[in-house]
Amino acid sequence: MSNGNSGSSNKGVMTQKGRDALNRFKMESASELGVDLSQGYNGDLTSREAGSIGGRMVHLMVSEQQFTYNRNSVRKPGHGFNLTYFVGIYL
Repeated sequence: MSNGNSGSSNKGVMTQKGRDALNRFKMESASELGVDLSQGYNGDLTSREAGSIGGRMVHLMVSEQQFTYNRNSVRKPGHGFNLTYFVGIYL
């Protein structure tokens, strides 16, 4: 079992400011979904409710875009092809 010190030296390190920001984000996500989330104990939530909060947070933090461009062939005039790019933006 890892002790958390392998790899990057800052792995698993979060400031109080970062914890507070994530907690606010969690509360906002729960509010948008209509899940009654309290500051303390939340063991009365169903797995579906708890999972929906985390899923919403991930959905908002990780957005994926798809771009398609039409390109004309340089070697064969009149022929073309489509280029499709998938771009993920991770905040």
